[in-house]
Order: sequence, then structure tokens, then C-alpha cells
Amino acid sequence: MRTTLIAATALALAGCARGGGNADEQLGPDPKLPAINQYLMPPMHVAGVAPWGNDKPTVAPGLKIEAFATGFKDVRSIYVLPNGDVLAVEPKGPDRPILRPKDFVVGWIEGFGHSKVEGGNRITLLRDADGDGKPELRSIFLDHLIGPFGVALVGSDLYVANDDAIVRYPYVTGQTRITAPGTLLTELPGGPINHHWTKSLAASPDGSKLYVGIGSNSNITENGIGAERGRAQIWEVDRATGAHRPYATGLRNPNGLTFNPDTGQLWTVVNERDELGPDLVPDYVTSVTPGAFYGWPYSYWGQNVDPRVRPQRPDLVAKAIKPDYSLSSHVAPLGLTFYTGTALPPPFRNGAFIGEHGSWDRGKLNGYKVIFLPFANGRPSGKPIDVVTGFVGPGGKARGRPVVVAIDRTGALLVADDVGNVVWRVTAAR
Repeated sequence: MRTTLIAATALALAGCARGGGNADEQLGPDPKLPAINQYLMPPMHVAGVAPWGNDKPTVAPGLKIEAFATGFKDVRSIYVLPNGDVLAVEPKGPDRPILRPKDFVVGWIEGFGHSKVEGGNRITLLRDADGDGKPELRSIFLDHLIGPFGVALVGSDLYVANDDAIVRYPYVTGQTRITAPGTLLTELPGGPINHHWTKSLAASPDGSKLYVGIGSNSNITENGIGAERGRAQIWEVDRATGAHRPYATGLRNPNGLTFNPDTGQLWTVVNERDELGPDLVPDYVTSVTPGAFYGWPYSYWGQNVDPRVRPQRPDLVAKAIKPDYSLSSHVAPLGLTFYTGTALPPPFRNGAFIGEHGSWDRGKLNGYKVIFLPFANGRPSGKPIDVVTGFVGPGGKARGRPVVVAIDRTGALLVADDVGNVVWRVTAAR
């Protein structure tokens, strides 16, 4: 009876979800920040899923898109090796514990927007030796992993960020399967809650350090501040010893870690907190300042205080810095890659591609696309351009949701789609 009542309440909340202003007003370094709304149960609007069938996403003028590979087990991340081989990462995330009735409701509704394919906890290798966009070889590269997500290669060492550890594997150029056991480099915050379990990974330009994004264990410390130890931050990990330190903190869920090739500075996209309204809090892309505090959980977008957190920490709020660029609220950015090539048309050069997984708690859906953010002098310059859209069909169903983005050896854009279980490839139209 209780479960039925909760489900009925959830459906009512999902059905009446309304709201969301003009998202364009929140794009840029100074987003419009409306008044806070607090909810016992936040309005939810999840795009249910539907198959692509014979359809595919829409791309901006001057581009074309084709499926690079299909039939994955929840593909979320992609990594391109120096020889051009593409690694498609297919994790199976941990089960989210139900600590409160609200967790059941939120998890149940969010489930309508997820792939129904169980993750494979493996990495698949795809080889397109002639660069025609059709892999001639497909091989299980690594399997029996634990929630893998981030991948980084330094020399002959391949690192995989599982949901609870970074593991090192020996790699030989051209091999199609790794059978050697991995070696633990360092443990990462994991269960039993493990709310934001995907761990993004990047190697420093000189290869001496690894950087790993570790998301919070809650929306806003509802599981207790003790559950956030080592979380909501980016770790710097010494590749030789596994020793680590906080590189930047107050980042609710940092993903897409990558170094700007022009400046050598680390950048990330961040999923901000929920349940303050359809237009709060803006997700963002930012350079990462060593030692900086970005606000979570005590404040957002600099020093705007979140009244829900107890106890308050005005000392930390005073130190909170603003991110570089707002992407608007609830777009859920998960992928970031810089583009310096020339294979794509001029509007899509000298900037960054960002994969926006899409909103679940906003009346007007937001995100569900890949954008290009122009850069100049190492900073965002101008408004983003919609590059890949059409993930949500005419009936409001999501045929796909973009996650990690990468550039292949020909200069084409690759997009992991974890609902359609496709890796898409975007090239110049010719």
C-alpha cells in the first residue's frame, strides 16, 4: 500500500512538473540567478526512452553524423588510443541504496530515462584502420571491471578509473585484449552509498600525475557530511607512488577532465545541485585553479549561500570562487574535449565540445545535446553552438543521451550515447 501511494505521488509530481525560463539567459560568465524554491519533493520531468530505429541525431549545417558502432552494454565513455583504436567503456554502476522514501521516488522516476540494457563492466576496442568510419575489428579489450569510466594512457601504462579505485594495466601498442592482471594505484571513495560513482580521469601533460574527478555522495549532504570525505573534488594522484591530494574542492560532480592544449590548464564540467528550482543551480565548465574551493555544498556560483546546509560555513563561502562559464541549469554535462584540428568546418575549430546528458527535474527539458564552445586566448569566447541535437524525439521520448565526447585520429567527433547504446561519429559534410 505504501509503495503504491509513493508511486502515485511520484507520477503526479512528474505529470505536473512545470517551469524553466529561457536557458539562454544563463549561458556565459554571469548567468541570471533567480530566487530559490525549496520543495518537499521536487517536480520531476524525465524524458522516457524510445529506440532510434532508422533515425539518427541531427547535426549543425556543414556536418554529417553516422553510427560508428552499436550494440553496446550501456556505453558511457570513450577514449582514443595513440594508434587510433577507440576504447568504448561500458560500466555497470552500483545499486543506489534507499535511505529515505524520497530516494525510492526519485530513483524510480529517474529510471524511466535510463537505458534498459545492463552495463557490461568492460571496455570494448574498436579499430577503424582505414578511417572510413566503419570499424573492421571489435574486441573485448578488458572485462570483469568494477564500474569503469575514466581511461588514461601514459607510455605503456593504461589506467582505468573504476568506481572505487584506479588500476594500472600493461599496454602494448596494437594489442586488442589485455589479459594481464591490473595493479592497484590508489583506492577511490566508493561504497556503500557511492552516489556519483563515475570517475573521470586525465593525465598531466608531462605524464607524472593523474587527475580524477570524484563526485559528491549526495545532492546536498543529506547523507551526512561524513559521507563526503574525499568527495566533491578533483584529486591529483602521483603516478609513481599512488599518493594523492585534493587539487580542487567544492565541485559537486566534476567530469570531463581534460587539459587545454593551448594553455596546459586543467578544465572540467560540473553537475551542480538540484531541488532549488528549474533555473537553479547552473551547471558549468571551468578551468581548475589548484587549491581553489568552488562552493559545494555551502554556496553556489561563488558566494550565493545554500540555506539547506547545516551547519553553515561562512568561512568557506568567503573563499568560494565563481566558475568560468555557465551552461544553464540541469543540462548535466558529462563530456568535454578540446578541438584544435582542421577536419571539421571553421565554426567548430578552436574550442571545446561538451556532451550534455540532459535534465530530469525541469519542466522544460534542457541539455540532451552536444554543444561547441568557442575559445580565444585560453578562455570561452561567445555563445555555444548546438552541434548534435535530436536526441529527444517528437513525442518527448529520448532516443539517446550524450555522455563523453572524444576526437578520433581523423579529427572526427565521437559521441557516446548511453541510452541508444551507440557511438556516433560526426564529420564534415562533403
